[in-house]
Amino acid sequence: MSPSGYVAAVDLGATSGRVMLGRVGPGELSVHEVSRFPNNPVRVTDGLHWNVLELYRHVLAGLQDVVHQEPGLMSVAVDSWAVDYALIHGRRMLGNPYHYREARTEKAVLSVHDRATPAELYAANGLQFQPFNTLYQLMADQDAGALQGADTFLLVPDLIGFWLTGRKVAERTNASTTGLLGVETRSWDAALIDRLRLPPALFAELVEPGESIAALLPAVADEIGARPSVQLTAAGSHDTASAVVAVPMLTDDAAYISSGTWSLVGVELDRPVLSDASRQANFTNEGGVDGRVRYLRNVMGLWLLSESVRSWRRSGLDVNQQTLLDRAADLTGEVAVFDANDPRFLAPGDIPSRIADYCAEHGLRAPSSPVECVRSIVESLAAAYAESLHQVESLTGISIRTVHVVGGGVHNELLCQLTADRTGLPVLAGPVEATAIGNVLVQARAAGLVHGDLRALRALVAATFPPRVHRPRAR
Repeated sequence: MSPSGYVAAVDLGATSGRVMLGRVGPGELSVHEVSRFPNNPVRVTDGLHWNVLELYRHVLAGLQDVVHQEPGLMSVAVDSWAVDYALIHGRRMLGNPYHYREARTEKAVLSVHDRATPAELYAANGLQFQPFNTLYQLMADQDAGALQGADTFLLVPDLIGFWLTGRKVAERTNASTTGLLGVETRSWDAALIDRLRLPPALFAELVEPGESIAALLPAVADEIGARPSVQLTAAGSHDTASAVVAVPMLTDDAAYISSGTWSLVGVELDRPVLSDASRQANFTNEGGVDGRVRYLRNVMGLWLLSESVRSWRRSGLDVNQQTLLDRAADLTGEVAVFDANDPRFLAPGDIPSRIADYCAEHGLRAPSSPVECVRSIVESLAAAYAESLHQVESLTGISIRTVHVVGGGVHNELLCQLTADRTGLPVLAGPVEATAIGNVLVQARAAGLVHGDLRALRALVAATFPPRVHRPRAR
């Protein structure tokens, strides 16, 4: 029987990051947070950027704390949000990565579509259209001349991994979100890259989740106090890929909602769905662990709620998000249900005013208070989830019987209950830390601490983190 061992998950979210320590062995799975830190973007003269140097400093400090707690640490893996990247020349980063909410790709979208139509792109990469997808950002950099000095681009987890090990690679699940990975071949699409006139040399060697990338650089190991043998392992470095590993789905008729800043609503498949109906419905086929396909739609997510709270606080209101949710749960009247995916809600700013504008344009009564606005947001998210799951059934032929919610939205009991009510399906909520757990499990399997396929890993999650069940109420 394999012994238990320790691995560290670096999980970088759009609003905060954390370093988690996992202990895994036969029938054993635990994770606990060692370090948490804010992820605050910075606006400068050319737009909104991620402060990745600050993030890396926090990562090193968190790993130092991990090693202090558990000197026998075996490996580290990094996951983060998708699509954003840094340009590299040699060992030097050429500038902090742009934030995907920076509106800089409008002309680039037109440039890309002049060379490859949306239908051709969907057939090649299987991705839903998002104006911030990596291929549009790279085209914006190409048009600005920014690619001339670069020899590689690295997505955020690969960038952190490069600084930890000195090795430049592209983990395949996250590479699948760039729009430049073949949806069928799971390799860089040389024909599409040539068609878009992007430099082929930019595209790093692809690695699989579970693959050992390299030992930590001696200077890094020395700084955090780790043994020289500690490895950087590739997890599903797109945070949703790691989260889906830890969704305790034990049957093929289950769907998932990874609920955080964004909500990712979908199912896991063996093959992509590339029909024109799928493209028109704006569903995406992203890479999953063990070669699986994450067939899903992006829904705007809890960003609507957190950004609204920030807006009210900026205006001088003393509001607490949980108090607002508790009061919103007690409302009995009808509230406006709006399109949570309307593009007006993408950029930072005054979300409540934008909701009011949407309501005015669509003949709806706008929320009259923060409590009513919160109820409207949560109802609208639940409605978007239900619509997305209905379309999943239509597009895939799967009859969904259970919905799993993982991530920060697990704490939002109102959202989980309203999702059950609107779908008419039981909602199983948990685990909250699905991304870190999935990251840990992929590392643990690579290290021989656990064995088996995804179902075996998920059975361990279900036994260790029993979900809370929300049953649909009559409407």
